Amino acid sequence: MQSFELDKTDLSRIKQALSADDEQLKVILGEYHASEIAILFANLNKDEKQRIINLLDVETASEVISEMHEESHPEELLLQLHPDKRTEIVEELDYDDATDIISQLEEHEQKEILADLNEDDASSIRNLLSYHEKTAGGLMNTEFIRINLNLAKKDAIEEIIRQSEEIEEFYTIFVVNDHNVFQGIVSLKDIIKAKGNVQITELVKAEVAWVYPDTDQEEVARLISQYNITSIPVLDKELKLLGRVTFDDVIDVLEDENTEDILKISGVSEDEELSGNWIEAVKSRLPWLILNLGTAFLASSVVRHFDDTIKLMAVLPAYMTIIAGMGGNAATQALAVTVRRISLYDLSDRQAYRTVLKEFTVGLINGACTGAIVFLFALYFDSNPLLGIVIFLAMTGNLIIAGITGAGIPLALKRVGIDPAIASSIIITTFTDVFGFLFLLGLASKLLL
Repeated sequence: MQSFELDKTDLSRIKQALSADDEQLKVILGEYHASEIAILFANLNKDEKQRIINLLDVETASEVISEMHEESHPEELLLQLHPDKRTEIVEELDYDDATDIISQLEEHEQKEILADLNEDDASSIRNLLSYHEKTAGGLMNTEFIRINLNLAKKDAIEEIIRQSEEIEEFYTIFVVNDHNVFQGIVSLKDIIKAKGNVQITELVKAEVAWVYPDTDQEEVARLISQYNITSIPVLDKELKLLGRVTFDDVIDVLEDENTEDILKISGVSEDEELSGNWIEAVKSRLPWLILNLGTAFLASSVVRHFDDTIKLMAVLPAYMTIIAGMGGNAATQALAVTVRRISLYDLSDRQAYRTVLKEFTVGLINGACTGAIVFLFALYFDSNPLLGIVIFLAMTGNLIIAGITGAGIPLALKRVGIDPAIASSIIITTFTDVFGFLFLLGLASKLLL
């Protein structure tokens, strides 16, 4: 099966079917997977989405809602449905998916939905709602298969079969003792392949990764990726088994975290929705632009300080834009690489030092190479070797600053507990603009006048 890409043909077919009767619409919807319908929903209004959900069977409808992107607001669609239909869908959802959706509603709306559920489902969702959404507790699913350490192979298989009737998918079997204290994991393959009526205690793998419910979601994703596991157990302080976080939830986490970092590096608030309207975009971006304006005044003050130098050498402004632009680009490159390194690894002091040293070296070499090109340009067009040397030194110095700030600022912010992605291009380009102008105009005033 190829990945689904929305095009005008699909959207046109759905729109035409929506203008027909319910039976024809059902036929058209039957040609699409639930995840594809969720993608189509991004281009439909709330009445159209509500009509489609009401036509789908409960299993498909729940899958569509769980696959909807956060910015399509599945919680609003859920709230619009008849209470009976809504209850059926929520009870069909995995607890973690139901919690993710319901958590986006106001407290009184959450209570309204939970009041219609059976007590077990409502209690499980309330429990998950108590955890922060960006922690292991907020991601975990409390539906999983657990078996006792002291079971024999035959009894363990029977227990797995019994529990699997209530669970749609499972990848790992968790092993606990009589007090529900986590003992390790065992694979279904190992149980089936085991000879005779072996005890589970002989098959269990005790050395496995696990997390607390308050573990940050990025750390959960890192552990699942590092150990190549399909799910990771969530334990309380007494090492009792609370739930599991599966790899499919981690994929969503990585996508959200990468989007958040890209927006922050670009100077855009994480609160801005990618599909939001122009009012939300202005509210999100204007504060960053005002901050950028303030830093621009700082750079311009350097230029004003060397006003006499610029009047005597009118060619300098042409090279100022080149040096500042090159510094900004180099700093953004160093920033992007460093933020990514921080997100993937827990850097030690020595690794952090080596990261800054590496970017210093890269800045020195790249600055010398690009500076040499601009030196030749100045030599040919301006016939001034000394001007070329000044530009060469300014370019080299500015790219060194770019490397140091691009790597050093996010590492410093990480050290004091601030999200390193906040060290956006708005901050680091201030350094490259200021030092770029300072190097060029300062050296020109000393060597050329």
